[in-house]
Amino acid sequence: MKWNDIQAIAFDLDGTLVNSLPDLCAAANQVRKTFSLPLLPETEIATFVGDGIGQLVHRTLSGDRNKEVGQTEWTQGFRTFIDYYRQHLTTHTRPYPEVETALALFKARGLPLAVVTNKNEILAVKVLQQLHLADYFSLVIGGDTLPEKKPAPQPLQHTAEVLGVSVHHLLMVGDSANDILAAKAAGAMSCGVTWGYGDMNRLNQNETTKPDIIIDHLPHIADNMQQHGDVEIQA
Repeated sequence: MKWNDIQAIAFDLDGTLVNSLPDLCAAANQVRKTFSLPLLPETEIATFVGDGIGQLVHRTLSGDRNKEVGQTEWTQGFRTFIDYYRQHLTTHTRPYPEVETALALFKARGLPLAVVTNKNEILAVKVLQQLHLADYFSLVIGGDTLPEKKPAPQPLQHTAEVLGVSVHHLLMVGDSANDILAAKAAGAMSCGVTWGYGDMNRLNQNETTKPDIIIDHLPHIADNMQQHGDVEIQA
């Protein structure tokens, strides 16, 4: 594949386009407060993010990425999280540096753009609207939009269909294993970013989570499309 073979781009949201961790952390610790549990540091909550708010609440209450709590406890925690988070979606959440510059460059090239996130769709849309990013995107797929979410291939397959491109010409940009696994399962190209919540160096060392490309800043993609369009994409 060459850089000019990219005909559409899908982006993860949290940890890729925006740094939402401070607001997610505040909502998670609001849940902990409700249950009289000690607060968790942002670095720990960062390891809980990426599989949707439902799983985040389980992990927040259990204090363990791999443990879930009972239904009654989870339901109360989920309601507390949502009630707080809806009121503080972008209190501290901001786009990462150069994100808006890159999105403008992609739009100028006529590339259709989408957000594919495991965050609830309505919350993802509101975040984009409040940060004045929504107009860049033709489509927003949340974790509750379709029967399956990342790392399943369905969200990217659906995205390619709606955007009118072959999934093989769709680039998925994200910071986590879910983003890369979803791209590989769908047959899309994968791009890992180094500034997000995931450990991209560790993911790159495992063949199953190794992305096709790794970038340190989002305009790198646009720069290569402009300057090296006919050059093969290499990690």
